[in-house]
Amino acid sequence: MLIAGLWLRHSAWDAVVESLERRGHRALPVALPGVDDAPRAATLDDQLAATLAVVDDAVRPMVVGHSAACSLAWMVADRRPGAIDRVVLVGGFPSADGETYADFFPPAKGLMPFPGWERFDGADSADLDQPTRERIGAGPPVPVGVSQGIVRLGDERRYGVPVLLVCPEYDPDQARAWIAGGDVPELTPANNVAYADIDSGHWPMFTRPVELAAILDAAAREG
Repeated sequence: MLIAGLWLRHSAWDAVVESLERRGHRALPVALPGVDDAPRAATLDDQLAATLAVVDDAVRPMVVGHSAACSLAWMVADRRPGAIDRVVLVGGFPSADGETYADFFPPAKGLMPFPGWERFDGADSADLDQPTRERIGAGPPVPVGVSQGIVRLGDERRYGVPVLLVCPEYDPDQARAWIAGGDVPELTPANNVAYADIDSGHWPMFTRPVELAAILDAAAREG
């Protein structure tokens, strides 16, 4: 299961899906309400429900979240701890119970649009060419019911779900230090956290899809 981050439709995973299917996997990119359909007053609960529906129609899927959707993937682990194989977090970390989902930028008319590339200068975007920047920047704005939604977590069995952190614009040593230092409180008590480095910016599904698929393939085979 592949859950894209902010401003990305499920088609953002197309190149990863192609590579995974060549390796014999069934890839399930999730269509999220308010993103993959017409912009509307979708909520975080709507997106969680759509994601859980995919889980419930599969057999022990590996749940992959990118960027802000790492929190959505972790909410799935909270709701279905015994029904999934593991959670893979690509370029992000889960929010804690009671925190907002992704209230990062000012909304306009109930939607949070892409804020412009100056917010992502540096390692995040250094490997993106102009067509890819335009594709991401033209993505659908995020309904405030999603971006300002409150993350709710309540089942401590989520800490027993294996986690793989895929580290793009930062490295595994940095991620380990953040978790050990308490900066990622949801992962500090997790029982089984592994790390994978990938030489990319924040959007490896566009710039390193084959390498990302290889990491997911290895994790799935281990599971």
